[in-house]
Amino acid sequence: MSARIASSAASGVGPGQASIRKPGGIFDPVARALDLIGERWTLVLVRHLLMGPLGFQELRQRTGIAPRVLSNRLRQLGDKGFVEPVKQGSRSAYALTEMGRTLEPIVAAIARWWVFYAVEARQVGGDRFTDTSAQSIVESLPFLLRDDRPPGDVTFELRLTGDGGGVWSVRVRDGEATVEAGFVPGADVRYTADAQVWCAVALGLVDARDTVKRGLMTKEGGRQSLAWFFHQIGEPPRRTRAASRKQKE
Repeated sequence: MSARIASSAASGVGPGQASIRKPGGIFDPVARALDLIGERWTLVLVRHLLMGPLGFQELRQRTGIAPRVLSNRLRQLGDKGFVEPVKQGSRSAYALTEMGRTLEPIVAAIARWWVFYAVEARQVGGDRFTDTSAQSIVESLPFLLRDDRPPGDVTFELRLTGDGGGVWSVRVRDGEATVEAGFVPGADVRYTADAQVWCAVALGLVDARDTVKRGLMTKEGGRQSLAWFFHQIGEPPRRTRAASRKQKE
């Protein structure tokens, strides 16, 4: 039975006969969830704090949120039990609570939806990369891990130069991906490139093999590639492609 039919049968009244209730008095799981997490910036902050505790200025640098708005959102997230203040040495920071971490599947689903379906995603171009793009893309990889690949254990090291450059390790293990800043001894695969070039490769805007041939990026180590493990912009999920072929047949 479809949701539409079930809803009609459960109401017991025809169109136009039901009284108009106040939103808060209607049992709607989606609406009630958005009452808690639907405010602008809420899930963006959760997305960054999933990486670990961050200070106020770090959150500003990663999100661009105005100080007053950021302060209000952090206070609201604290009141709702999603974020708590913590100490990191001598400095104050913010961390997700256990309740806050339960939002990870929602954040991951939103990230994958944008990559697969959002029109804006297909308008991304290299001219829109900034000095924050490489870090943001690298730290988004755990949300974009393919679910159509067999379990594996591989560690990538990214050595990116130029604006927004840095060094990161990306480990894929048993269907999960983790990202850490810094060098990793004994990496299976190492990429070296300008940060802006790597951003374009990682998002699938340019062909990785062509970039290597042109000397814009070097790849050392095994044959594994980031593209094998992670989704790229405009590339629909495997099950969606299969469903599309079935519809055409």
